[in-house]
Amino acid sequence: MTVSKTAEKSSEKPADAAKGRKDAGDVQAEALQLGELSEQLGYVLKRAQLKVFENFLRCMASLQLTPAQFSVLLLVEKNPGRNQTEIASTLGILRPNFVAMLDNLESRDLCARIRSTNDRRSHILVLTDKGKAVLARAKKLVATKHEARLNDLLGQANREALIGMLAKIANEF
Repeated sequence: MTVSKTAEKSSEKPADAAKGRKDAGDVQAEALQLGELSEQLGYVLKRAQLKVFENFLRCMASLQLTPAQFSVLLLVEKNPGRNQTEIASTLGILRPNFVAMLDNLESRDLCARIRSTNDRRSHILVLTDKGKAVLARAKKLVATKHEARLNDLLGQANREALIGMLAKIANEF
């Protein structure tokens, strides 16, 4: 079945049809109504996560680090000698995605995989000297720009409460 685009074949006159719809400019200026979606915790969490990640990426633009890469570097720093499976599992990153991320971090000389002396099938992760320097700069940027902005927005008490609530969801849900 085909639909004609001509006004002559429409039962509605062009002037009457225009009355029932808004001008394209009006539609763009008017925000969509979210209804119940605005009260869905998952939706609100995802929207907040997107905003937080956008800000993180802006803060880290000079270092070209994603939130996941930053998390990996932090865990490797705090857990020297742990294997890549443990790091990926702790962060909830699937193995194929984690391998690709490690390839990227290694190609930038930020970390290295070293075959474990205990289990030759396993690799431990270590930060390179460059990785330590980049992580130190990243931590400073996160503290002074990213986290500081969140702290200014929420206040210390709300920040701590939010971290507690999100941790409860992550650990118990």
